[in-house]
Amino acid sequence: MKFFLSVLFVLVGLTSCNQESEWIYLFDGETTNGWRGYNAEVMPPGWTATEGTLTFNTENRLESEYIGGRDIIYENEEFENFEFYVEWKLGEGGNSGILYHVKEGYNAPYEASPEYQLIDDLKWGEINNATLDNWQKTAADYGMYEADQNLVIIKPSGEWNTTRIIFTPSKVEHWLNGKLVVSFVPWSDDWNKRKSSGKWKDFPDYGKHKKGFIALQDHDSPLSFREIKIRKL
Repeated sequence: MKFFLSVLFVLVGLTSCNQESEWIYLFDGETTNGWRGYNAEVMPPGWTATEGTLTFNTENRLESEYIGGRDIIYENEEFENFEFYVEWKLGEGGNSGILYHVKEGYNAPYEASPEYQLIDDLKWGEINNATLDNWQKTAADYGMYEADQNLVIIKPSGEWNTTRIIFTPSKVEHWLNGKLVVSFVPWSDDWNKRKSSGKWKDFPDYGKHKKGFIALQDHDSPLSFREIKIRKL
């Protein structure tokens, strides 16, 4: 019996190690290695590796001859089906997003790539004197599927939130702070109807790419990311 339990313990331990080894860390906590600007060869001004976080700081953004937007991509590998995890926080009224299946050559990643929305739901409207629709709020599949507002729990600006995105051809899931808040089937009849009648109706390439880069969006507001990792499914 003791022998059986010992073997079981070893097998469980090996399984746990193998599962953890499947994760690919996109940020080493110390440098911006592997990242660069969208449609660019270098990192845009304002992005730094600071105290274990990948941060965009508007105060540190220097005026320069840099041409292009300040969205960034992880350039080392493109991903198809995956589970993505990240921890993030925004400045007050902040706005950002996580995009996947990103291809370069467009004016911005969102023209062709789905976006997990990140925004300060609690303060953005007050600061901008505007109202957010549900499809614009945090964890929404931006412009397509809104997050279940009965389940969304977003922490105030300056506090860390957690995000998981699971993408497979049979189902996409958006998780926020441990809650499943969005679920849909990509390229389904419902998906195509929403694309053809909503925000993306004039963007013919939206959602067509089935493999691509991971991108982090800058909307000119302070934001930080850490524990950025992905595993292939």
